[in-house]
Formats: sequence, C-alpha cells, structure tokens
Amino acid sequence: MANAGCGSPATILFLFLFQAALHKGAAQIPVVSQNLVTDNISVVEGEMAIISCRVKNNDDSVIQLLNPNRQTIYFKDMRPLKDARFQLVNFSDNELRVSLSNVSLTDEGRYVCQLYTDPPQEAYADITVLVPPGNPIIEARDEILSEGNETEMTCTAMSSKPAATIRWMKGDKELPGKPKVELTYDKMYTVTSRLTLTVGREDDGIPIICIVDHPAVKDFQAQKYLEVQYKPEVKIMVEFPPGLTREGENLELTCHAKGKPQPQYVNWVKVDDDVPSHAVITGKDLYIENLNKSYNGTYRCVASNSVGESFDDYILYVYDTSPSTEPAAHDSRAGEGAPRTVDHAVIGGVVAVVVFAMLCLLIVLGRYFARHKGTYFTHEAKGADDAADADTAIINAEGGHSNSDEKKEYYI
Repeated sequence: MANAGCGSPATILFLFLFQAALHKGAAQIPVVSQNLVTDNISVVEGEMAIISCRVKNNDDSVIQLLNPNRQTIYFKDMRPLKDARFQLVNFSDNELRVSLSNVSLTDEGRYVCQLYTDPPQEAYADITVLVPPGNPIIEARDEILSEGNETEMTCTAMSSKPAATIRWMKGDKELPGKPKVELTYDKMYTVTSRLTLTVGREDDGIPIICIVDHPAVKDFQAQKYLEVQYKPEVKIMVEFPPGLTREGENLELTCHAKGKPQPQYVNWVKVDDDVPSHAVITGKDLYIENLNKSYNGTYRCVASNSVGESFDDYILYVYDTSPSTEPAAHDSRAGEGAPRTVDHAVIGGVVAVVVFAMLCLLIVLGRYFARHKGTYFTHEAKGADDAADADTAIINAEGGHSNSDEKKEYYI
C-alpha cells in the first residue's frame, strides 16, 4: 500500500475507531510474550536505526509500532504519524520492520511492538543514541625536556555520549593515566586524562599517543613527539696503530661525541699530568709522534653542551720494541690495561729473597745443632762431679752405676 494517504484524516479516524473497539469495556493490561520479539538498538547520532517487530506464530492479529510516548508510528503498513523519517521497510504477517533516518538524541527511548490479541502482547526495543567525542586534544606542559626531568601531558575528549575512555601509549608500551569525567550542561560527557612521566635520552623522538575508546568511533587518537635533550655520549677510537703501541711509533686518537644539542666544546687532557708538548690536538683528534714510555698515562676527552659534561679515558702504555716483551694476547684496544711482560728487576728481587731465606735457615740449623751437642757433653761429665775419688768419677762419667764394681776391680 502506498504511503501517500497514510496521514489523512480518514485514516486517522479509522485507526482511532479500531483501537477504541479493541479496548471497549474494561481496560486490558498488555503482557510481554515470547511470541512477539524485537531487539535493542544502538545507533550513532545522524545515522539510521532499524526497528523490527517479529511474530513467531501469528493468528492474523494486527501488528503496530509505538514511539516512547506511545503514539502509533505504524499500524500494519499505514503510518499515521507525520514524521517522514520513519519509513516502512517490510510488512508481512510475521514482521513489521521500520527505518528511522537521521537519528537524534530526542529519538532515544523505549519503542513498543504491539500485537492485538486478547490481552495485547508487547515487546520493547530500546534505542540508544551514541554521540562520538570531538577530536582528542593533547597538550604538554613542556615542549623541550632534559633527560631525567619529569613532565606532564593531558588529553581531552569532549562532548560524547556515553563517556569515552582514554589510554596512553609511549611507543608500544601502555602507560597509566589519571582520568576525570565531567557531565556538561547538555548532558554530554567530557573526559580528561593526565599523564606524568620521567624522560631519558632514549625517549627523544618517541611519540606519546592518546587513544580514545568509544562505541561510536574506532582508532580515534592524537600524538605528540617527545623532544629530549641530553649530555654528550663520548667514545675514544684508536685510529693508529692497529695493534700495540710501541716505542718510536705514532699514536692517533679520535674523540666521538654525540649529544642533544650537539656538543659545543671538545678538549683533550692528560689525567694528573700535562699533555706532551709536541702532541698535536686538532678539534676531536689527538696525535703524538715518536712514542716513548714517558708518555704513559691516561688521556681524557671531555665534551660538553648546555645539558652537562661527559668524558672518556684512554690508558696509554708504550711497549718495548723487543718482540720478547709482547704479551701473549693482544687487547682489542691498544694501550689499555697493564703490561703483561715480566720485568728483569722483578726476577732478580725474587732470587735475592730466596737466597736470603736459605742463609737464614742454615744459621738457625747450625745454632740448633750446636746447642744440642753441648748438652750431651754436659750430661756425660755430670757423674764425675759427685764422685768421692778418681775411680768412681771415671765409672760415673761412663754413664752406668750397675757395673761400678767390675770397672773398679779392673782398674785395680
């Protein structure tokens, strides 16, 4: 049936009389039945909603659709309500399907599918209108940061329904924020999330992303790149020689310094001493000719910028030209560490200590044996001191008393 005359006075009168006849006598209370079904609907503001009233087993009863104010939108395939945004999509014995275009917040509410039985059967379709937030706005307290400093950022999603949720990401790592939800005068929600973080040099150029989650939108986000300044990173590289530093050779070092901002000052010094007078320093390069052991020591490259100062050290050890002094294993960085050759003075000192220890041992042993020999002689003569006569003294001196008679008789 065409919709041209659906809103005519004759049609409206017909519907009024029909409904009056159905409800003549005592008022009937509608019941919710599983025979009549519909679905809840969520729709973004400005888009289209589809309302479907379905009957599982219809006995030729009339289906109609009512708005939240219980005004009839469609009675069978006739539309008495003068709102052209409602259009019939399908009408049959088992379904009444209606579209609502350009949905607004005023359309939100509970719609009623009604089946004229005795008593009438009803099913309810709740239309929820979603309002997406505006473009997220991200703001930073500091535009330029120094490593180790703390900063704060805020992200705002305005005028949404329902309230949006905000997540923070630093690169591929999620960070915790502190959200605040406000209900505005027009019954919309504004959400603000605050992020606090401490930055390091590794964060320079990393994006901070504010992600807004809302059922009406997807992939809604804003981002801001961190700009972090940091003091220089300093590294000394050996350009020459490729191996050990030996007497008579040349040494060339290069100081690589990187920072933000780029280091403005690079200088070479020797720790606890002066740089050799004939050393040539050209910016980041240090060059020393004809090395000798008097140049041994720690050479330091110092670099600085507006954030701070850093340095790197190179330990120079000049080896003899003799191959016998070459260490068993070469260090990958020439000049670093202590020498691995054995000094002749050290060997001589060890030998002297051994000889001295042996002499001391001989002296101790000699004194020990001399002391025990004297004791023996003293014990041997002890009996003669107590003898009454010469014969007894001789017997006692020989160390025995049991044979004194024999010795005496022999002596006589």
